[in-house]
Amino acid sequence: MVQNFKELLNNVKAFAFDVDGVFTDGNVVLHPSGELIRTTNTRDGYAVHVAIERGFPIAIITGGNSQSVKDRFKGLGVTDIYQGITDKAAALEDFRFKYGVELSEILYMGDDLPDYDVMRKVGIPTCPADAAPEIRGLSVYVSNFSGGKGCVRDVIEQVLRLNDKWGPASINKQ
Repeated sequence: MVQNFKELLNNVKAFAFDVDGVFTDGNVVLHPSGELIRTTNTRDGYAVHVAIERGFPIAIITGGNSQSVKDRFKGLGVTDIYQGITDKAAALEDFRFKYGVELSEILYMGDDLPDYDVMRKVGIPTCPADAAPEIRGLSVYVSNFSGGKGCVRDVIEQVLRLNDKWGPASINKQ
């Protein structure tokens, strides 16, 4: 019997995310220096920061390699940033062993074919509303929000609310 998404969220102990198409809308601008300029959603960033503060490890696993991406996520408190990755499943294994979590306890959000194999391994594969059809077909949850438009906040907030860890600490003490 397949559990529903809300039941699966009770199992989440860690998150892993792709970057382009998840934290971004997939569009990039080429800066004259050669750096790719991406825009991200500040609410997604806030959710990442809160999740880390509340004890949820987060991994960024991306095929891209960018100092600005590294700086953005380090600034949010992410310490597990895997860039230039061709084998996302191997990066996920490293991450899960570091924190002692099972694959079934990881929520992964990806949007395109490079995420396919890693999403088949995790317990809670999710994607943005505008993900590739193959990824949507693998996902136990398709966010109502597109990449770069709040899909990360969507899944993190749902998990934290289930654990009474969402919102200011003063709200959670009431």
